[in-house]
Amino acid sequence: MNSISKTVGARIRAYRLQQGFTQEELAERASLHNTYIGQAERGEKNLTIASLEKILSALNISFSDFFAYMPSSDQSTSIASECYELISKKSEKEQKIIKTILENIDLLLNQ
Repeated sequence: MNSISKTVGARIRAYRLQQGFTQEELAERASLHNTYIGQAERGEKNLTIASLEKILSALNISFSDFFAYMPSSDQSTSIASECYELISKKSEKEQKIIKTILENIDLLLNQ
């Protein structure tokens, strides 16, 4: 499958894990089959817009937030988008800690 399918799938998985859902729970919330969710997360399925809408709705994520900071398929992954992907997989509590650390590093760099 193409790289955009893998990127979208990885992002779905990151948001699902961040919210503490199993694939089965997400499938139920999205009215989709759990094997479909697994295939989508592995990038084995080309999701329809309707299916993606169901998944994002179940995760309570807007399309704009979901696609924010996603590199285009013709670009190499930027450091900022790699950081975003890494941080987005963490819990909200861990994200707040990382944000505080980054703010402190920024202050040190700007002295």
